[in-house]
Amino acid sequence: MNSRRNFVKKATIAGAGLSLIPGLSFGSSNIFKGEKLKLAFIGVGLRGANHLRNALHRKDIEITAICDVDPKRIEIATKMITDAGYKKPQVFGENNHDYKNLLELKEVDAVIIATPWLWHTRMAVDAMEAGKYTGLEVSAANTLEECWDLVNTHEKTGSHLMILENVNYRRDVLAVLNMVKQNVFGEMVHFRCGYQHDLRGVKFNDGKSAYGLGPEFGEHGISESKWRTRHSLLRNADVYPTHGVGPMAVMCDINRGNRFMSLTSHATKAIGLHKYIVDKGGKDHPNAKLKFKQGDVITSTIDTANGETIIITHDCNLPRPYSLGFRVQGANGLWEVDGNRIYVEGESPSHHWEKDDAWLKKYDHPLWQKYGDLAEGAGHGGMDFFVMNAFVESAKEKVAPPLDVYDAAAWSAVTPLSEASIENNGEPQGFPDFTRGMWVKRKPYNWMKETY
Repeated sequence: MNSRRNFVKKATIAGAGLSLIPGLSFGSSNIFKGEKLKLAFIGVGLRGANHLRNALHRKDIEITAICDVDPKRIEIATKMITDAGYKKPQVFGENNHDYKNLLELKEVDAVIIATPWLWHTRMAVDAMEAGKYTGLEVSAANTLEECWDLVNTHEKTGSHLMILENVNYRRDVLAVLNMVKQNVFGEMVHFRCGYQHDLRGVKFNDGKSAYGLGPEFGEHGISESKWRTRHSLLRNADVYPTHGVGPMAVMCDINRGNRFMSLTSHATKAIGLHKYIVDKGGKDHPNAKLKFKQGDVITSTIDTANGETIIITHDCNLPRPYSLGFRVQGANGLWEVDGNRIYVEGESPSHHWEKDDAWLKKYDHPLWQKYGDLAEGAGHGGMDFFVMNAFVESAKEKVAPPLDVYDAAAWSAVTPLSEASIENNGEPQGFPDFTRGMWVKRKPYNWMKETY
């Protein structure tokens, strides 16, 4: 932790570069000219507090305001800020709409939104309309209308939005992206990904503990079980696609020379959450009478304009180990995260997998090579350090972020499109072109360039 503090302090003074956007430099913004970025947080629950903790390690920002309707979370966040040596921020949270008063503050340049999903788009729209540089947690939107709301608001106001998809900065993901860009796998053909994570212990609790002890949710729940479980009760859709599809979209240049064209989805029966309730609370528990709508395993297939396919799996209601299920396949070989294995024709033993360790080390992203030790402890294996940095540097320069509003819309659209496809027996759903044709001309970010 101290090493990260020292690094950021030195980088702010010296202007050392750390960004995935060409032309940006860490702590040396020409626009701010030494002034600190005034940052606010809407939502300081578990995820928001993690972002706050990472922000407090930087010396080029000032936390000016926080908002949350839970007084306990306000208390925790305020203590984090003052314990770090900063003055107490302005506090909002009297009601669900008090965040709008926060957005009126001149003392706020940028805002990070980490609230329950149903509030993401409306808060992000209000933030952009208020002229704030907006960082939005995943997923960014729940409906196609909301996806368009984000895009239309950005284009109307000129305010930028970054989807805070941290998995795009995972070390192995960036190493494989490096391999893709250096043509190790040849021309890309196929991708697989998903969110395969036993969340039964997050979706339920006993009303006393935040994780995994009973069959309660909703008004009797704590933390995510207050709101997340209702989506499984009411929606048969892949409600959380971006951890998987985000990295794959970057590898095949979605919205920048390529785009999603259509999607088909299928869902299994829904038995996992009912079984969990019965196992924890008994067959006579009131929640055992509920009928969950979301299939336990949802599989979606996307076709792209350039001819690749992407298979996305949502699997959160059954017992299983965690995996994002990545597979990246081209004309010359492929990589799979499960088993940590790779095969490159002419390099690997003929027709045999090999471990990916040496390959990941050889193609380790320059950012991780240089600053990996500084990201230690930042959360989620260090990738939260890099996503926060990209957001702050983009906000300071007032330029489009590496993961922009068009990415937020396209990736989040998987949810409503999967819902429509499942409802119509797997019928293909056309993807809106959120760039309005500009994907043909938009150039990919140079993700491999490190700016000093």
